[in-house]
Amino acid sequence: MPMPDNTACNNCALHNTAGLKKLGIDTANVDYVVALAGNPNTGKSTVFNALTGMRQHTGNWPGKTVVRAEGGFSYNSHKYKLIDLPGTYSLLSTSQDEEVARNFILFGRPDVTVIVVDASRLERNLNLTLQVLEITDKAVLCLNLIDEAARHHIKIDQRALARDLGIPVVPTTARSQQGIPELLKAIDDVATGAIICRPHKVKNLSKPVEKAVKQLAGALEQQFPGLPNSRWLAFRLLEGDSRITAAVKNNELKELVRP
Repeated sequence: MPMPDNTACNNCALHNTAGLKKLGIDTANVDYVVALAGNPNTGKSTVFNALTGMRQHTGNWPGKTVVRAEGGFSYNSHKYKLIDLPGTYSLLSTSQDEEVARNFILFGRPDVTVIVVDASRLERNLNLTLQVLEITDKAVLCLNLIDEAARHHIKIDQRALARDLGIPVVPTTARSQQGIPELLKAIDDVATGAIICRPHKVKNLSKPVEKAVKQLAGALEQQFPGLPNSRWLAFRLLEGDSRITAAVKNNELKELVRP
């Protein structure tokens, strides 16, 4: 289980302000930035509305036809900006939606990423969950539609799931506000460092693959100082991700990681 850390600071936002600005996000007068990710049809928009109320607006991501919704909320004297990422099944950049979601989590470095999953179809949602956890160490799993799971006689051991994933897990039924206070607390605890996440990562790679990943990650860090999660980017390059390959070749990564 994630463990509390008594050395938490009052304002320890680590998001990449320059990267967020390039992605079209204004962080003025905001303590923390939260990303909301999830598969389509998980109730993600309902969670967004439950957290932000009427304090929200929409626009487009820079250079994209993809709609961006953002809102705000306050909790425990902290001001939060919440970005509702496009609903996606993966972060492999095979569509504009996936590219937008991935770039925001990777280069914007939100202080918390909330992954909304359908509790009645959990196995279908874990693929995206594990991909997000490969990118960021600060996440909360929102186990939404828990009432639908109960209606189908599905029981989920949230403590075991939190232990296995290494992040807080909060059951919710967002349309009736059930679990939203607990979700707010979990977001605040992760953002401030009161809870330190230790998320599940890919392990047990073959020696040749591990060696290639380490070498490529080192080369990326040398070319782009301050690059977040060079290991994950190395995986994507080895798998032939054309979008990441282009970003390396045209030096786009340098702009996104600039402090």
